[in-house]
Amino acid sequence: MKTPLKRKTVTLTQFAMLLAIEAVVCFTPLGSLPAVGPIVATLGMVPVIITAILLGTGAGACMGAFAGLFSFLVWTFTPPNPLVAFVFTPFYMLGATHGNVWSLVICFVPRILVGVVAGACFKLFTRLNWKSGVVYGLSGALGSLVNTLGVLGGIYVFFGHNYATVLGKGFNLLLGLIGLTILTSGIPEAIIGGVAAYAVCRPIQKNMKHDIG
Repeated sequence: MKTPLKRKTVTLTQFAMLLAIEAVVCFTPLGSLPAVGPIVATLGMVPVIITAILLGTGAGACMGAFAGLFSFLVWTFTPPNPLVAFVFTPFYMLGATHGNVWSLVICFVPRILVGVVAGACFKLFTRLNWKSGVVYGLSGALGSLVNTLGVLGGIYVFFGHNYATVLGKGFNLLLGLIGLTILTSGIPEAIIGGVAAYAVCRPIQKNMKHDIG
């Protein structure tokens, strides 16, 4: 039986390890996935999902905030695609096009919601006594999709015309481009999030329950 102090130490250690992994996938090419479109698919939401499931919704939201911060730093100082950096940071300009406060909303809020949704879904599905594969996989996939839909939806609502212009597309084609991005980046990210949640969280939680018992 773990004492409260030991349990807290273990939790902080796990969070620190996941935060280090988050930094690696955000700041190095190891976290990038091949994708079609101006926004690169990443593994950045995987540590957020794992944190939310293992350590709870609050910890997941906190990890999501770190993911947003890391993304903000990357898009501000070393943007993977300078053409669209303005949608993630107010401090990057491309000619007359620049970001604003909504850039911060797009950069932070969807990442934080990943932790909230993944953690909340995991609790709900567990209470419903669904099969473990569904509980872990669906929680991870839904958490990842929140980021995809939140980011792309924010871009469309707050920067739609500017975003289409810098890509050399008509605004009427933007929804189609967003749909393509969801198919080529969002769906693969969701699948990876679901698989990672099941493959990583399920065995760890079994061991954690065994230790507590």
